Amino acid sequence: MNKISKAIIIAAGMGKRLNPLTNDIPKCLLRIGDKTIMERQLQTLKLCGITDAAIVRGYQGNKINFPGIKYYENANYQNNNILNSLFCAESAMNGSFIAAYSDILYDKSVVERLLENKNDIAVVVDIDWQEYYQDRTEHPLEEAEKVMIQGGQVLKIGKHLTVQDSQGEFIGLVKFSEQGAAIFKKEFQRVKSQYWGKPFQQAATFEKAYLTDMLQELIDRGFEVYPVLIKKNWWEIDTEQDLEKVRQIFKGRET
Repeated sequence: MNKISKAIIIAAGMGKRLNPLTNDIPKCLLRIGDKTIMERQLQTLKLCGITDAAIVRGYQGNKINFPGIKYYENANYQNNNILNSLFCAESAMNGSFIAAYSDILYDKSVVERLLENKNDIAVVVDIDWQEYYQDRTEHPLEEAEKVMIQGGQVLKIGKHLTVQDSQGEFIGLVKFSEQGAAIFKKEFQRVKSQYWGKPFQQAATFEKAYLTDMLQELIDRGFEVYPVLIKKNWWEIDTEQDLEKVRQIFKGRET
């Protein structure tokens, strides 16, 4: 039985690659058919029993305003990145939760597979990922957050990995059990005090770190991070090319 009912969605970024479409609204409020990206994500999560949703807002954050949602503000969104943005909602990380990027869509089956995983820290990895990039000229394969798997666990994760060394792509969806959340918070505070203003993992400074940098830090410290393997059934909206492609996919589904 699914015991996780909480999700934190990171939606503070400026979405510059989608300018001018994001000149006046956050990327997650772009429409796919009759719903915004965020509405579709919240709808899918709700179908999976995720009824306690929180959103970290930043750029044009006042326009993200859905009923029944808790909001956390990243006032420094122009100077930090995904990891520190997520931790604006640290007070919501009591107990188990899912964290998600705000510019992705996924089928219900993807969330269900993640929720079925019993490990303390688990990340969704698409092992059928490369085909998706064949006509994705505005977002090259090299920029994917790639994953190296060894012995059934994640060994390395991040954009810096080579395609040849990678078995899949991290889609921006991760689960922490209550124990996993406690580890995540404790280790974040440790590295924050140690690396603030300094290089951290692949980031020029800790402030600019990605979520994958923190996951790699956990792995390097001996904590186990497990992959939840999927094949497609998710979409990232990072460029106009992505947006048009996803709009066509969902148009075909809804007609």
